[in-house]
Amino acid sequence: MAYPQLFSANRKISWQEANAYTLLANDLLPVQYHKAAHIGKERAQKAQMKLFDYAGFAMLTYTIKQGESGFEPVGEEDLAGKMTQGAEAMLFICDRDGYAKAQSRPMPIEKGEEIFKKMLSDGMQEFSGRIKTVS
Repeated sequence: MAYPQLFSANRKISWQEANAYTLLANDLLPVQYHKAAHIGKERAQKAQMKLFDYAGFAMLTYTIKQGESGFEPVGEEDLAGKMTQGAEAMLFICDRDGYAKAQSRPMPIEKGEEIFKKMLSDGMQEFSGRIKTVS
């Protein structure tokens, strides 16, 4: 698609043309931090509520991540993840890159396994990679 020359010493453009070019440029630029944070917060809150329904408690974790072209919101997908340490387990809802959008509080491993199996039987896919979470 060819675009007319926007900046020319002899050419004046209308405000409609200027708005069209601004919209075009905004669609081509990486997502700005505040926009990524807003989108990511919505996605993470949905994951938090979903995990709350399973575990009775869920904490919001990541809302944005650093991508190749700048800040990105966490992904739309909800994948079930778990970590164990000692006699405790924590459950997570992650995006495809492993960024935890929500996490449970520590619980006994048996309880964590029971809830995790329920999440999978309800149709959530398992995330099997390294979970990126807040410390």
